[in-house]
Amino acid sequence: MSHHHDSILARQDPRLDISDTYLFRGTRGTVFVVNVNPLSGDGGFHDDESLYEIKVDTDGDAVEDITFRFTFSAYTAYGPQRWELRRLDGADARDRFATGTPLLSGTTGEVAADAAGLRAWAGRAGDPFWIEGMVVTAVKTAITRGTAPDLAGFDPARARNLFADTDVQSIVLEVPDEALGGAGSRIGFWAVSVLATDAGGWRPINRCGNPLLNTLFDLEDPERHIDFNATEPAEDRARYGPEIVRATERAAGAAGAVPDPYAYATHVRDLLLPDVLRYEVGSEARFGVDGRNGRGLTDSAPEVMFELILGVPVKLGLDASAATGVLRRDFPYLSEPGAGPERGAGPTAAR
Repeated sequence: MSHHHDSILARQDPRLDISDTYLFRGTRGTVFVVNVNPLSGDGGFHDDESLYEIKVDTDGDAVEDITFRFTFSAYTAYGPQRWELRRLDGADARDRFATGTPLLSGTTGEVAADAAGLRAWAGRAGDPFWIEGMVVTAVKTAITRGTAPDLAGFDPARARNLFADTDVQSIVLEVPDEALGGAGSRIGFWAVSVLATDAGGWRPINRCGNPLLNTLFDLEDPERHIDFNATEPAEDRARYGPEIVRATERAAGAAGAVPDPYAYATHVRDLLLPDVLRYEVGSEARFGVDGRNGRGLTDSAPEVMFELILGVPVKLGLDASAATGVLRRDFPYLSEPGAGPERGAGPTAAR
């Protein structure tokens, strides 16, 4: 549940539920992955009344300077969906009524590419995300209550991936480095899904940058009219920073591994907000406790997030190395449907 069903609106239509985002070096350029419709992948993508947007910040202010926008034709059970990709820059990147520049078009399940090296694919794939249900429940409870995680009943030898063999609908975009400023440029990335309203506007449904952020901290609160998914990353520190500091200070203090829980909590706030994946173009991605540079498909994101927040390692008991054998070596990189890594029983491999 990196972001699986993390909001009321996303639960109402899983096709607009962004479950995960990834950002890494591909075989030709920089790869952006946006996974939606988790647990089954049924029903494809939403139709042209919705937008799926890849947001790219090029100057570090958590405001998009480039938007790669995907739209889809209506889903039917009898054939693939058509899709179109457009690029929008500058002020247009923040304007959902701007038309942008057409880049590619194609059908789900097939790769589309241009002569410059841009490649895009959309379709059903195995979900690369993995997590152990008992462990994430214990960690989430600890953060909510301000206690140490209670894993007394957890047996690593019986660990199971909550999302084993489940599918997603995935958008994969590989962009030549030169189109993002060239190797060494630093970018930020997050994804959003929006839906047309009867009044002629657009309603934000989901946004996702860092894994598990909204899930672990419960930043969406309808009773207090707090809609995390309708706000912008540049607002995150002011809007959600106090809650992250409060929850982290209590949970990390209860875990007992940090000498100054408040100072540690402010450090965690600054690491996680704004909710954007940062990446150096052309480099190897790694989402780790001691450094985060994009996010690879085999990074153990839950373990990293647990340790960042609590200040102590919390292991899932799952073997991440099982992912290697099922992921494609080249574009679009994700596994075939139904072939998502089980990462099944047994203790986590030493790493």
